[in-house]
Amino acid sequence: MLGTQVMQNGTGILTGRPQTGTPPTAGPHVDRDVTAAVEQVLGRYVRERVHEASRVDARFAADVAEQLAQFVIRGGKRLRAGFLWWGLRAAGGTTDGEEADAALRLGAAIELIQGCALVHDDVMDESPVRRGAPAVHAAFAQAHTTQGMRGSSAAFGTAAAILAGDLALSWADDLMISTALMSPQGARVHREWQAMRTELVAGQYLDMHAQATGSSSVVEAVRIAGLKSALYTVERPLALGAALAGADERTTDALRSAGRCAGIAFQLRDDLVGAFGDPTSSGKPSGDDLREGKATYLRAVAVHLAAAGGCKDVTDALNPEDEGRSLTDDEVDRLRQAIESTGAPAVVEEKIDRLVELSVRHLESLDSEPYIVGELTRLVCRAAGVQPNRTGERP
Repeated sequence: MLGTQVMQNGTGILTGRPQTGTPPTAGPHVDRDVTAAVEQVLGRYVRERVHEASRVDARFAADVAEQLAQFVIRGGKRLRAGFLWWGLRAAGGTTDGEEADAALRLGAAIELIQGCALVHDDVMDESPVRRGAPAVHAAFAQAHTTQGMRGSSAAFGTAAAILAGDLALSWADDLMISTALMSPQGARVHREWQAMRTELVAGQYLDMHAQATGSSSVVEAVRIAGLKSALYTVERPLALGAALAGADERTTDALRSAGRCAGIAFQLRDDLVGAFGDPTSSGKPSGDDLREGKATYLRAVAVHLAAAGGCKDVTDALNPEDEGRSLTDDEVDRLRQAIESTGAPAVVEEKIDRLVELSVRHLESLDSEPYIVGELTRLVCRAAGVQPNRTGERP
């Protein structure tokens, strides 16, 4: 069965009974390692949910709940949880107490939303690898084959992965609701959460629609980047943290503006990594966006530059007549070469730098302690894949 593997997460084995008497997670140490603190909360929570699932049905718990738990714990940059925490701190929130605990729980909930998004995204894109291992739908398909089940392995894998993604969304909402109910800012948190989920789905649909129509519009690519990544990855997490701290309008607006710029920079970096990145560091195959004809900003810029330069051969290479099918490896290599020949990667790099600089300016307008602004600056630079000293980071 899929669930025969178990994983240590620092707080016990996923299939074990939830431990009691776990010490509080929030405290001054969180500032030093937000990722570890969020992962402690996340590990504890998914272990509890797997145990609950085992009371519903043992096979469901082993095959789906534990598979999902292992996936969300297995890796990830935890950027969204980090932005939420530092949004709280930038808005005057402390490192301990109820609001700090709430921030860590919401950070764990966002990681579960991310798990849902990745599982479903891999199904839609037919991506076989995620985080250096088989994507969830691929793992289910492999199990179907290994166990000699009837019917189509691919169809089984797709259906099971959709259910696993739905379960991740359910767990995320449960955790958010229980957290919001205990917070005096619960209604405000819930509004941010509702908007974030809708924006994420809208961005994913527009991405699919642009791919299906063969769009090469720079404006549309930026719109998709904003909805699919900028809001969900940076702006909304920062706003969630600010909401928990009861931030005033000025602070919230500054964080939103910083997050919007940083979020688009994050997506533009992801476009570059998707086209030219190293699979050993990205955890997913290189060239998948090109292979599937994604309407990325990188490709849109390349099309625009090729047309402006009158490079018909390059324009034709960027817009193949039979676009709509998955490209071969050789075709992906030729597409990479065509993009590089236009100078589009350098243009995108410059755009990323400008966006990060704007983001940092908004952060520096905050009435926050310098080290908090510095931590947020480093997180923005990490998300955008640039060195902090390229952005005028505070010493």
